[in-house]
Amino acid sequence: MGILPEDVARVRASSDLAAIAGEHLALRRVGRRYQGLCPFHAEKSPSFSVNQAEGLYYCFGCGARGDVITFVREVEHLEFAEAVERLAARAGISLRYEDVSPAAAAERKRVAVLREAVAAAVGWYHERLLSSADAAPARHYLRAERGYDGAVVREYQLGYAPMGGEPLGRALRLPDDVVREAGLGPAFRGRLLFPIFDASGHAVGFGGRALPGSDGPKYRNSPETPLYKKSRVLYGLNWAKGAVVDAGEVVICEGYTDVIGLGLAGVRHAVATCGTALGEEQVALLKNFARRLVLAYDADAAGQAAAERVYEWERRFDIDVAVVALPRGEDPADVARRDPEGLRAAVAGARPFLAFRLERVLAAADVRTVEGRARAAEAALAVVAEHPNEFVRDQYVMQVAQRTGIDPDRLRDRLRRGGPRRAEDRPPASFLRSQEPHRAEVEALRIAIHRPEEVAERLHEAVFDAGVGRRAYLALAAAETLHDAIDGADEQVASLLQRLAVEDVEDDPDIVLAALADAAGRRALGELEAQGRTTEISWLKPTLEELAESGTRRAATDRLVRWLAERQ
Repeated sequence: MGILPEDVARVRASSDLAAIAGEHLALRRVGRRYQGLCPFHAEKSPSFSVNQAEGLYYCFGCGARGDVITFVREVEHLEFAEAVERLAARAGISLRYEDVSPAAAAERKRVAVLREAVAAAVGWYHERLLSSADAAPARHYLRAERGYDGAVVREYQLGYAPMGGEPLGRALRLPDDVVREAGLGPAFRGRLLFPIFDASGHAVGFGGRALPGSDGPKYRNSPETPLYKKSRVLYGLNWAKGAVVDAGEVVICEGYTDVIGLGLAGVRHAVATCGTALGEEQVALLKNFARRLVLAYDADAAGQAAAERVYEWERRFDIDVAVVALPRGEDPADVARRDPEGLRAAVAGARPFLAFRLERVLAAADVRTVEGRARAAEAALAVVAEHPNEFVRDQYVMQVAQRTGIDPDRLRDRLRRGGPRRAEDRPPASFLRSQEPHRAEVEALRIAIHRPEEVAERLHEAVFDAGVGRRAYLALAAAETLHDAIDGADEQVASLLQRLAVEDVEDDPDIVLAALADAAGRRALGELEAQGRTTEISWLKPTLEELAESGTRRAATDRLVRWLAERQ
């Protein structure tokens, strides 16, 4: 099964990579390209570059590269077909498929039906909350208990599921099996509904809150469905992702009302897990939008987060995890109602994960006695020892020494004897670039990509040394488009072409081609001298000298390229 290649090409050509990438990171125009901080690795200076005309990107820091389809796949963790379908929907393009098995076609159609059903349910439940008489208790609860007015209800598309019967299926004329498979069954009866959307804004499920005085659990979430995977979804990300990119951080809380409360307090870059603990797939998704993850949980829950897992995420995904210090027993929604300014300050003052945990240990200790200070130091060192980086550990040992009055060298010795709980420190990842062709080849290839009409008739593989430069030229020469050349090339060549596609051309083609011909000519001269071929040497040497003079450079270059091509 696959999307027809011509439709993939149409989607690629119709999608503005700069605009789409700009939804995930801040881009600014530099010459004929766009530049910003790479979404695929942490950096302070922008090395991510976009060629809007060709629809290609390249990161000079980590080597990430691709087209608009690759970008969407990477930042949203999609399969190829899913990324193409998402871009096609955005561009208003109808896709055609080839070699579709009956089972695959049926599955695709079924998912589309379920998606339409959930979207329709969001609208139906929302209208019910706004206008139905039986939703009056829900409206009262929102106003009196939560302080939500009609604008908030509409912004977050809140809804209400009536108590009796199966009116949703009847009202929307949905078959029972669609209602069941889409997770729209009777579990939501009499509940206030928070619709859950994926990062692209497609409705995938609901969180249902029981009204005061109702029986049953306080919250019920949609079951796992073909659309809704709890471990991959974060409530509010569809609304917050722009603010997350702007802020450079994402605030993570536990509940739907926490996200709304933070938003009302002016913290618009907040999301929530959907009834589960924060997981690896969610972290992998969020790090594409921001490299700083701020946990805004109840203080006890935040303090009990699994340290080993957090430090592993920091290492693997190159992120920083911080914690908001909330009053004990209160969540962000509570603080937002009571003290929105204080909540904003608490988010702004979020501390690194280890600093937060260490402060909780030391603040709870009695350091008025020698014994109390010793116990505090032991407890604090147990927390510090969990961190995998030796230099980080040592900085926190200094803080423990200051708080307990114990000599830092004694604490270091105690830490060493106890041993860190993690494996030995891992060096930060480094990005190594493969050996490149020499400068003249790189510059000639760059011109061939950006201004091919100026060099197309003047280049030949004979002027390239054996290696990646020649392979890159041959890939360009054999392909109709740059995208075709990249798709058909080996990894090293594709990476080189991708990078050159986002660089600006600043060199004079005549000077570049002369330098390229000179390098190739001097390689040939060495061979001729070794063979004692004086006739050809007597022609080649003055030709090489002519390359240095502006008046004879172009003619000498073209003559030398023809000779090299014939010689090959």
